Amino acid sequence: MSTTLQFDEEASRRAEATYATPDVVEQRRATRTTLALGQGENVLDIGAGPGLLACEMAAEVGAAGSVDGTDPSESMLALARGRRPPEGAAEIRFVAGDACALPFGGETFDAAVATQVYEYVQDMPAALAEAFRVLRPGGRLLVLDTDWGSIVWHSRDPERTRRVLAAWEEHLVDPHLPRRLTGLLSAAGFSVARRAAIPLLNAGYDANTLSAGMIGFITAFVPGRQGLNERDARDWAEDLKALGDDYFFSLNRYLFLAVK
Repeated sequence: MSTTLQFDEEASRRAEATYATPDVVEQRRATRTTLALGQGENVLDIGAGPGLLACEMAAEVGAAGSVDGTDPSESMLALARGRRPPEGAAEIRFVAGDACALPFGGETFDAAVATQVYEYVQDMPAALAEAFRVLRPGGRLLVLDTDWGSIVWHSRDPERTRRVLAAWEEHLVDPHLPRRLTGLLSAAGFSVARRAAIPLLNAGYDANTLSAGMIGFITAFVPGRQGLNERDARDWAEDLKALGDDYFFSLNRYLFLAVK
């Protein structure tokens, strides 16, 4: 049984739809505001997924800049390569790559981002060493990850929900990575310039939200874990959707801006 999510074409398109929800659109806005890209900068998107953030950053750095994106999933890369940035945006290149072995030379980039990536990485010191290597002196690294201990997800069967969420955490290397990030970044040679919490709140069931999009990923992943079967997962999902106005989901993501 795989302990990681498998992003085939179907799963990649489901992820793309989730990334287009207002919750994640706002998250990308906060990411870009914090990174404060300037015209002509060269940017790296580590774990670019379907390329939404990369396209937005390409518009900010303009034609004089550049954006490179890496991802280990060929299905995600296909979606990213099919995306077209607006007129006047930077050139974007997407290549297959691993966070612990970035396919770029040293001191290539002015800025790098890794959003919802490092919590899947086994060797964090190696990943941060790679980010440090490819950044120019004074370059910025923005890291955004979730602490899954912050989740509140109301249901009519709290014990089943507890088991579902415990099973879901198994797809991550470290579901509580933000708690260690300050020390890890400092050990890699970075100076941490800013830390911020990004709260996510979905109150009342709405299919066009992050949490609603997550339900499909979770129900596909958790059977066979924590004593759950497919019916348990299906019943959990149906219970949530039936809550209507009583539906309640809250989660914290944490943003770190570090400077080389």
